[in-house]
Amino acid sequence: MTIDEIKTCDREYLIPREIAPILGIDQQSIRVMARQCPERLGFTVAVIGTRTKIPRRAFLRWLEGQEAKRTKEVER
Repeated sequence: MTIDEIKTCDREYLIPREIAPILGIDQQSIRVMARQCPERLGFTVAVIGTRTKIPRRAFLRWLEGQEAKRTKEVER
């Protein structure tokens, strides 16, 4: 999925496979981090049994924060 597709999506939750290309990391790495140290991801995750779900709105807020951070670094 692209960022634009995520923004227009009507589902409340995303899965690691959908956000992995945006983050540039393997989807399994997202699953492992969600279980072992979710705070390192920076966005909210829900682990339900073997499933990992990412709240779409929380992920988009985190992405916007990352983009703002990069913009500030470039302006320096």
